[in-house]
Amino acid sequence: MTSPLPSSCEQAILEQFLKAEAMALWAVRSAQVQNVPPGVLQFLRRHEEEEAAHLKQFELLLGTNSHGKPTLPRVPSQWNVLAVHLFGYETLGLEFARLLVNLRPDLTSVMEDEEVHVRFFEHEVRSIVALDGSAAEGARRAAVAWRRRLPRTVNRYLHDESLAPFRDELRRHILEVVDERFQMVGLLARPQVDRVTLLKTDIMEEGVTPVFESHD
Repeated sequence: MTSPLPSSCEQAILEQFLKAEAMALWAVRSAQVQNVPPGVLQFLRRHEEEEAAHLKQFELLLGTNSHGKPTLPRVPSQWNVLAVHLFGYETLGLEFARLLVNLRPDLTSVMEDEEVHVRFFEHEVRSIVALDGSAAEGARRAAVAWRRRLPRTVNRYLHDESLAPFRDELRRHILEVVDERFQMVGLLARPQVDRVTLLKTDIMEEGVTPVFESHD
């Protein structure tokens, strides 16, 4: 758990959540043109509707318009890898939704939607990992690669100056939550996670811009 943020951070969290919702909307749209299981496609369509509603809600709150991408972002074409990416980003989005709700309890419904999204992709990833074989191994490799890039993503989310006094605590908490979720579904085995190595990577990693974040 982290300490509650003061009201001075509300604008920064709202603005970042608007960007995150736009990113999620583009990613979900792009995922729908990939080779995904039929049940997943149905969920993604509903997911897109919810993200579009969230986006409009935050645009009204902030009095601004987000701009759609001229082309959809590139996402992994293999479902076992794409599922890991979606699970990771939805987990990240849920943590920011929780920060938001601490500042704006009236937006609890947004957090509840994010919880549904995380549970869905968590189930899909568990199913992939449970099969073992090449699909499971590919998912684990994708998780390691995605986790390696995560610190840079989190830094972007926490860049606002109003968050500076809380940045280290928030960053540490978010990375730990993601690690825990990845471990629970079998993407990272607990005995194999070297926290010292991960922390060094978190500090030093500059890496490649994550696939869903080419829209700076």
